[in-house]
Amino acid sequence: MGRHKRWRDGRGELIVRGAGTEAATVTVPLEISTSYRARMRGLLDRDSIDGAMLLSPASGVHTFGMRMPIDVAYLDRGLTVLAVRTMRPGRLGLPRPRSRHVLEARAGTMAGWGLRVGARVEVHEGPRT
Repeated sequence: MGRHKRWRDGRGELIVRGAGTEAATVTVPLEISTSYRARMRGLLDRDSIDGAMLLSPASGVHTFGMRMPIDVAYLDRGLTVLAVRTMRPGRLGLPRPRSRHVLEARAGTMAGWGLRVGARVEVHEGPRT
């Protein structure tokens, strides 16, 4: 998968393509945060999220000021998952080499989507019909 276009702050869909031959494809509501302000705000002061949030560009995150534990997936330039971690509030995640984008979601949800190392994702901006 080659280069992606530059996304803008807003909403869209995350398409998760599993890492195995029998893995299902899952579609998840997505919040896209690409401006400095939106990336810094992230999930701070929120009690929940419907789906996931994409931070781009980003190679690391923190959970200072968060009210909930989150799953964090680090993505490379081609939108392949490099690592997935669960972080409790008040933690600092170290930047990941080769990571260009970060996905955040409520703790425990990414495994249910089949989002694991080697999985591929797609980002579609705007509501899909």
